[in-house]
Amino acid sequence: MPKLPLLAPLLLAALAGSALAAGEFYCCQDPNSGRRICGDSLPEQCRGRAYRVLDSGGNVIKEVGTPLTPEEKAERLLEQRRQKQLEEASREQRRKDQALLDTYATPEDIDFAQRKAEADVNVAIKATEDRISAARTKRKKFEDEAEFYKKKTMPAELSKELRALDHEIRVQQDLLDVKKREFETIKAKYDADRKRYFELTGRVTKTAPTGTAPRK
Repeated sequence: MPKLPLLAPLLLAALAGSALAAGEFYCCQDPNSGRRICGDSLPEQCRGRAYRVLDSGGNVIKEVGTPLTPEEKAERLLEQRRQKQLEEASREQRRKDQALLDTYATPEDIDFAQRKAEADVNVAIKATEDRISAARTKRKKFEDEAEFYKKKTMPAELSKELRALDHEIRVQQDLLDVKKREFETIKAKYDADRKRYFELTGRVTKTAPTGTAPRK
């Protein structure tokens, strides 16, 4: 019996691959007749439409949807971005929740942190009020000195000192207003931390501690 040439195995493999490819069919609905059209390659009527890829046994092995319009592509891209933003927000919330639980072992830890933050603000408020009081006292001395110059030209140095003290008082008063608003910010922060802590732990919410309000 004659032997097959060396290239015969390669030829047989190629023929087997062709047979396998021939076992796949492309089918879609003819928009004109409403009948199903199939072929071993994508029929012309199926181009630009949804179609299915079936094996030789009639089993669907792949479904290809109708190509998207530019508007649909834009909408899909927008939806993907929205989903990504939601996922990122969810991850960030989980990170914050874990940080909250790592920071506070008990509700009392939240109360303690709030009281400390409020005490720190009140210390800053007292220091600012002291600076304002000192500047006003110093200014009063210069005001008394300025009385001697009602009908004379006030010395430039005295006028400069008064302007500098007025500026210092304004700056410190603005800082005082900021610190007093910060007290409310602290309260809102710890109220939110407390609320979220009880949501995460399932504990019963309790009334927040009464802090030391800033002096008016």
